[in-house]
Amino acid sequence: MIFLLDSHCDSPLMLVKGADFGKKVEQGYTPGKFPVTHTDFARMKKGGVNGSFYAIYTSNALAPDEATRRAFELISRVYDTVEQNGDKVALTTTVAQAKRNCKNGLISIFMGMENGSPIQKDLSMLRMFYRLGIRYMTLTHAGNNEICDSCAPKEKRWGGVSPFGRDVIAEMNRLGMLIDVSHLSDNSFWDVLKYSKAPVVATHSCCRALSDHPRNMTDEMIKALAENGGVLQINFYPAFLDQEYAAKFWDKADAFDIADKAWMKDQNNKELQDALKIATEEMNAIPRPSYKKIVDHIDHVVSLVGVKHVGIGSDFDGIETCPDGLEDISKMQKIIIELRKRGYKEHEIRLIAGGNFLRVMDAAQRLGEE
Repeated sequence: MIFLLDSHCDSPLMLVKGADFGKKVEQGYTPGKFPVTHTDFARMKKGGVNGSFYAIYTSNALAPDEATRRAFELISRVYDTVEQNGDKVALTTTVAQAKRNCKNGLISIFMGMENGSPIQKDLSMLRMFYRLGIRYMTLTHAGNNEICDSCAPKEKRWGGVSPFGRDVIAEMNRLGMLIDVSHLSDNSFWDVLKYSKAPVVATHSCCRALSDHPRNMTDEMIKALAENGGVLQINFYPAFLDQEYAAKFWDKADAFDIADKAWMKDQNNKELQDALKIATEEMNAIPRPSYKKIVDHIDHVVSLVGVKHVGIGSDFDGIETCPDGLEDISKMQKIIIELRKRGYKEHEIRLIAGGNFLRVMDAAQRLGEE
C-alpha cells in the first residue's frame, strides 16, 4: 500500500485566517470567502493523502516573544481543528501511529516548526515544542536568526550555524526531532551535516541544477544529504520548479504581496479588495509550468542518488501559485500516475510517496531513544 505523505503544508496559516478544513473552503475575493486554500480534509481524502506535516511558521521579522506567541497560536489552531474533526484526522507524532491511523481510515496530521525563532535562546523551549508534537524544525526561514544563516539575505550573520545552533542540533538529535535544512544558507547546510548525528531532511526544496535559485539544492548538496541518510522533499512552488517562469513571476508576486497585506488590514475596503483581485489575476495570468516539472525534479534526484532519498513536500497554503494541473491537494494522485508513466516500479513509488521520509523520521526517533 502507498502511504502518501506531504512533508510541508502551511495550512495553520489558513486556520488562523478562519478556514474550516472540515468542509471545502469557499474561494473568492470578497470578505467572508477568504482564505483561498489549497487544502481541506475532504480534498486530502480525494487526493489519497494519508498524512501531512502542518508547518508552524513564524516570520523572521517577528520579535522573539512575538514569534513564540505566534507559534503557540498556530499549534492551538491545529489542535482545535483535529479535535473538531476526529472522524477524519488524528494528531500524529510517530510512524507507528501514522500506520495505525491509515488502517483506521484517518489522515495523520503531523506538525513541524518552520523557523527556530520561537525557541528563542532556550533549549527548554525546544523541548516544550517537542512535547506539544513538533517533530521537525526548519532551523530558520527568510532571515538569519540565533541558530543559523538563511539563504535569503545577502549579508550573513554567522557564516553558517551559530554556537547556539550547535547546541540546538545536539538537542534535536537527543530528542529524535528531525532537522530541516530548507531555507538554510549553503554554509549552514554544510554545518548541519557536520554536526548532526542523525539523518537530516529538506522538507520543501528543489534542485538547483534544474532551476537556479538559492532555495534549491546543488547536486553536491543532494549527494551529501543522501550520504547522510537524508531525503529531499520536492517543493511544488512554480518559481522554484522552473527558472523561466520565475523570471516573469517575481515582480507580480511582489505586487500581490503588497495588495494582500493592505487588504488584510482593512478587509471591508472595496478599493483594496479590488486591487487584490487585480493583482491576483495578473499573477495568475503568467503561464504556469506543468505539474510534471515536479517529477522532473524527482527524476533528477533519483539520477544522482537513487530512489531512496526523494519525496514530496508541496508547500501548499504557503505559495501564491501552483503548478498547472496540480492546483490543490485533491489532485496529488497525478504525481503517482506520472511516476508510473515514467517507469517507476510500485515499490519505488511507495518510497517516493512517503516511505523515504517516514524511514528517516523513524531513524531520527530511534537515535533519540538510545
